Amino acid sequence: MDKIKILIADDEEGIRNIIREYMSLEDYQLTEAVDGAAALNYFKNETYDLIILDVMMPKIDGWTVCREIRKTSKVPIIMLTARGEEYDKLFGFELGVDDYVVKPFSPRELMARIKALITRSQVIAVNMQNKNEIVYEGLKIDLDARSVYYDGNELTMTPKEYELLSFLVQNPKKAFSREQLLTSVWGFDFLGDDRTVDTHIKMIREHLREYRRWIITVWGIGYKFDPGIKK
Repeated sequence: MDKIKILIADDEEGIRNIIREYMSLEDYQLTEAVDGAAALNYFKNETYDLIILDVMMPKIDGWTVCREIRKTSKVPIIMLTARGEEYDKLFGFELGVDDYVVKPFSPRELMARIKALITRSQVIAVNMQNKNEIVYEGLKIDLDARSVYYDGNELTMTPKEYELLSFLVQNPKKAFSREQLLTSVWGFDFLGDDRTVDTHIKMIREHLREYRRWIITVWGIGYKFDPGIKK
C-alpha cells in the first residue's frame, strides 16, 4: 500500500519538527515547506492526501495558498492558526478549509484530526467508483465528481458547501438539527458551533438561486431539503 503523503507549510521549525516526529510514528510521507510560495510549488509538482497550512507565512500567506489549491483540488486542508476568532474560521471554511487547529495545539489532537480527514477522504473515493447523480429540475448533483450544476452550468462551491448540500439532498424531506449536520458533515471532533452550519446554508442558498426554496429552515430544529416546494 502506498504511503499517505502529507504536505505541511509552516515557517516555524519547531512546529515542523514536532509534526515530523508524530508523522514518523504513523509512517506518513511528509513534505515540508517553509513558506507559502514553496508550498504552492510542491503542490503543483506532487499529489498529496492532505495539506496542513499555517495562516501567517512569509511570501504567501495560508489563505492565499488555500485559495490557489482550491482552484484545482479538493484535497483535505487543515489550517494552523494562532488566531481563534470565529470570523477567521468562517472565512477559512468559505475558502474551502476542512478543519482548524489553533496554536498552541496538542500533537495527538492534530494526528486525530488528520486521521479523521484521511479516512473520510478515502471513503468518498470509494463511493465515487460508481456513477451516481441526483437531478431535480435544473439542479444536478454529480456525486462522482463532487460537482453541482445549475441549468447545466457548474457552480463554484467550497468542499464543505458541497458536502452539506449533498448530505441534505441524499436525505430529502428529513429534518436535521445543526448538531446532527455538524457531526455528519464536519465530523464528530469538530470544535465549531451552530453558526458554522447557518453560514454554509446561507452560501448554499445564494448558489442555488431559484432552487434556494428547497433548503428549508425547520424552526426549532434545523434544516431539510424538500424538492417538492413549488415557486
